[in-house]
Amino acid sequence: MFENPGKLPLTEIGEFGLIDRIKESVTIHHAATLRGIGDDAAVTDPGNRKVVITTDLLTEGIHFDISYVPLKHLGYKAVAVNLSDIYAMNAVPEQITVSLAISSKYTLEAIEELYSGINLACSNYKIDLIGGDTTSSAKGLVISVTAIGYADEKDLVYRDGAKEKDLICVSGNVGAAYAGLQLLEREKKIFLENPNVQPDLEGHDYVLERQLKPEPRADIVRLLKEQGVKPTSMIDISDGLASEILHLCKQSDTGCRIMANKLPIDQGTFAVAEELNLPAYTMALNGGEDYELLFTVSSSDYDKLLNIPDVSIIGFMTERSLGHNLLDDQNNAVPLYAQGWDSFLRKD
Repeated sequence: MFENPGKLPLTEIGEFGLIDRIKESVTIHHAATLRGIGDDAAVTDPGNRKVVITTDLLTEGIHFDISYVPLKHLGYKAVAVNLSDIYAMNAVPEQITVSLAISSKYTLEAIEELYSGINLACSNYKIDLIGGDTTSSAKGLVISVTAIGYADEKDLVYRDGAKEKDLICVSGNVGAAYAGLQLLEREKKIFLENPNVQPDLEGHDYVLERQLKPEPRADIVRLLKEQGVKPTSMIDISDGLASEILHLCKQSDTGCRIMANKLPIDQGTFAVAEELNLPAYTMALNGGEDYELLFTVSSSDYDKLLNIPDVSIIGFMTERSLGHNLLDDQNNAVPLYAQGWDSFLRKD
């Protein structure tokens, strides 16, 4: 893919030289992609399908810390989080564009490492990288990815379709990505205090991977369709499970009842919670960055859900007047609040 040992400054090849390098590394997977990188705009021919588009921005120092995030993982994650948004519409992504603002501390090899992760994600999910933009940055790295997906109109799922008595479901498990982040932040703090201390991350591979290299749930979209289940509403879990549930409730004009003992939490997350003296349920509800799918289905589809692995039923929708509640281990109803990520709220 990239064969360029050493540390070549980007000033040596310039913006267009970088674009040429990137173009040479890209593989096209779809006949609908008529023209990709190299022209003023990409051209696709979706036929009769609906086009679904999403954009996500990752900023150094806000969304990622380059001191412990490998660039290849960062490139992979930048793609994955956008694909997750497309899958959350019950659509299938096919193309992305990638734009970068790059500071002078990054070499050509660093950007190629970033793109090796981008290209790996594109290969794994059969995505065409069809363009983007590059510019300089006064400080740090900014990554903007736009994903383009397609679906028949009858298959599209929005956030506003849930009804009273619909089952609330989540794929995979929640809280692991936050657990991984807390471990990385802990080890960074220890390193800054004493650079001679080696990181203590042994036995935590799963939660670290969930933070550094999340996988969007393309499989769940496919399995739902195979079982003839169309969600009534759906969202991906980027800002925390509680926050996403409340988004569905607000846009669907419903209340909800979530059962704490039904939340799918991995043993690795429980282990980190115990090690760091943090409540595992708090991690699960408010951690974010799991990129699992949260969706509602009609109760009539209950039996079909049993044929779909890695999906948990965690509650049900209610009348809006009944509020948004979490049933704790003692079956007491506790108001559900969003305490997950918000880019514009203070974090102190």
